Amino acid sequence: MKQIHNFSAGPAILPQEVIQNCSDALQNFSGTNLSLIEVSHRSKEFVNVMDEAQSLVKKLMNIGDDYEVMYLQGGASSQFLMVAMNLLETKAAYLNTGTWSTKAIKEAKHYGAINELASSADKNFNYIPKDYTIGSDNDYFHCTSNNTIFGTQMQNFPDSPVPMICDMSSDIFSRKIDFSAFSLIYAGAQKNMGPAGTTLVVVKKEILNQVSRHIPTMLDYNTHINKGSMFNTPSVFAVYGCLQTLKWIDGQGLEEIENYNNLKADLIYSEIDQNDMFEGTTAIEDRSIMNATFVLKEERLNDTFLNACNEANISGLKGHRSVGGFRASMYNAMRIESVKVLVDVMRNFK
Repeated sequence: MKQIHNFSAGPAILPQEVIQNCSDALQNFSGTNLSLIEVSHRSKEFVNVMDEAQSLVKKLMNIGDDYEVMYLQGGASSQFLMVAMNLLETKAAYLNTGTWSTKAIKEAKHYGAINELASSADKNFNYIPKDYTIGSDNDYFHCTSNNTIFGTQMQNFPDSPVPMICDMSSDIFSRKIDFSAFSLIYAGAQKNMGPAGTTLVVVKKEILNQVSRHIPTMLDYNTHINKGSMFNTPSVFAVYGCLQTLKWIDGQGLEEIENYNNLKADLIYSEIDQNDMFEGTTAIEDRSIMNATFVLKEERLNDTFLNACNEANISGLKGHRSVGGFRASMYNAMRIESVKVLVDVMRNFK
């Protein structure tokens, strides 16, 4: 089977050993002689999977028992409303840096007043706003750490006087940061954590039970905390895939993961900057190490370049319609050899 260099923005590339472990479990899960997708989620074998997947998140984030870890469903998009429903009593502050934060703001407005502190919409979200102040009268501050569509990433996080909430869907566990600075983190699994189908939510317990509204059972974080993410049937395969990926990350360490990601990003951005055929679309200081967005200076050559990429077995490079051009997503499992193949195609493209 030929190697495909998969630059898809998501669902994204996974480590080969994770794919192999998942494949094995589909045939025989944990010595049960049953497939992973036909065992009871309440069996001791799968309960062990869930427990380990939760504890590994705490280990990687270096957080204690004052946090709870959940594996939910509905994607990060469902968290746009669950965050507000569980935490917003009167007013919340939001930083608007792209499509996903815009959608989060839209949902939150149903539950209280929203203070949009700053937005980069004036330049099609090609930078991260930095000149803003978070008032202490807000219930929380919400931000999005990485923007897959526009290729920007928060390099630093503010010192927030109120609980800081972060959508880390596309860069979670890609770098070493102080996770304890956040009161709630959520992330769809299908970028850096595993297969599509589950959503990680990590919450500091002290911020819950502060709103006066009735919260429907399925949308109440307490429901899922009290039942260990087993109130309803979890996405068994997706959680197992996350556990395998978390083990892979833990085996390397976040510092090594970050260093490797920086090497990949430096390689492609260097080519974008020195190649007269291409140009980047984001502010240099805000470039994402996960998603590099760039365009050809002569747009008429787009299809020709994509054809050259196809011939080199490069997949998933076409940019989002909001930006155009190209997007190279380089999540944790992406090997630098694949980035080198793309850079070679760019270098030889005339």
